[in-house]
Amino acid sequence: MVRRALGRDFGWLWAAYAVSGYGTYLAFNAFPMIAVLVLHAGSSEVAALAAVGPAVGALLAVPLGPWVEFRRKRPVMIAADLARCAAMLSVPAAYAFGRLGLVQLLLVSMVVAAADISFTAASGAFLKSLLPPEDLLTANGRFESTTWTTTMLGLPLGGALIGLFGPMLTVTADAVSYLLSAAGLYAIRKRERKPVRVHTGPSRRLTSGDLLAGWRHLLSHAALRPLFLNTALVNGLIMAGSPPLAVLMLGPLGFEPWQYALGFALPCAGGLIGSRLAPGMVSRYGRRRVLRTVGALRVCWPLGLAFVGPGTGGLVLVMVVELGLITCIGLYNPVLATIRLELTPTDRVARMSAAWSVGTKAAVATLTALWGVLATLTGPRTALAVAGVLLLATPLLLPRATGGGATGGSKEASVTETEEAMIPDGRRERS
Repeated sequence: MVRRALGRDFGWLWAAYAVSGYGTYLAFNAFPMIAVLVLHAGSSEVAALAAVGPAVGALLAVPLGPWVEFRRKRPVMIAADLARCAAMLSVPAAYAFGRLGLVQLLLVSMVVAAADISFTAASGAFLKSLLPPEDLLTANGRFESTTWTTTMLGLPLGGALIGLFGPMLTVTADAVSYLLSAAGLYAIRKRERKPVRVHTGPSRRLTSGDLLAGWRHLLSHAALRPLFLNTALVNGLIMAGSPPLAVLMLGPLGFEPWQYALGFALPCAGGLIGSRLAPGMVSRYGRRRVLRTVGALRVCWPLGLAFVGPGTGGLVLVMVVELGLITCIGLYNPVLATIRLELTPTDRVARMSAAWSVGTKAAVATLTALWGVLATLTGPRTALAVAGVLLLATPLLLPRATGGGATGGSKEASVTETEEAMIPDGRRERS
């Protein structure tokens, strides 16, 4: 198959995405290790660092979606990269002067989480303006393959670097990756038109309608609403099983940390396979059939984790389950991301993306906390089994139709900013 060229500007965007992704996964486990090894934090403090920072960051990002919507997207993305760079660099700087504390780690995680959501909100709208609709699936497939490549290579490499040189090196590398990402975005030459905002009153400040427009579109759209609910529930249940699985494998089953890491790193190759298959599968079978079929197949795998045992057989079972799950996710996500962009009017993409990110992150945080309690009361294997059984019901939320064309045949897609002001507040979308 001939590789489709998407142009120089997309190449810079893709390079920026890749370099920041590698930095993220190099430093993926750095903060918990800093908390334990440097600050001598306890279990509750490490749990707070993992949950509170991202949760508060997501809350802070709620008004940022509307703010991003009415500004040029590339400067917002560059600013988010620079904010993340500065926040991450503050950690080794404070450590060098003996001033690092848990409060600073919490503040940094909040800033990074808010900047992540702002970047995601801007990047979806920017991609939609950069490429014609027929290239969006190809572009999202390349982003998805890059995600799994950086995961597969970055996690074990980051673990090795932390083991050899300590976590501060990987935090610094993550900060530098954001700086390089900003440089790549700056190299893009296509000029953006400034979004035009229609004011329905004398005030130019953000209104409740601005804040809720993304949610209104997301939750009222016949196809996007079930896709969002399905994604939030599936992501939440999959991630909720991670802590119980870690406790089970590293505790009673006696796996070494390197075996645990290997069990999740190697199957990431499935994400590359799935993302490369996506354009061809959609061309042959249509996106609705691919979305529903693969959306159902991906949730059949996690239940197998409840039956993992000790030794080589148990590790192989984890790898097989993860390979099947990640291959399906790698195929599903580019199709979902493309449909979200096509079904959302240009003047609402950033707000929809912010709402989608905030909603899915909240679902993951909530279900992870609930499954921590469930695992404590019933044991990790039971918690994994319950999550796996519930996942089998999630395909019922997938829509029977996803609309058509760039507007998805949706009445929402033709609503202008002026018309929107006359609609009662309601809501909006990304993966």
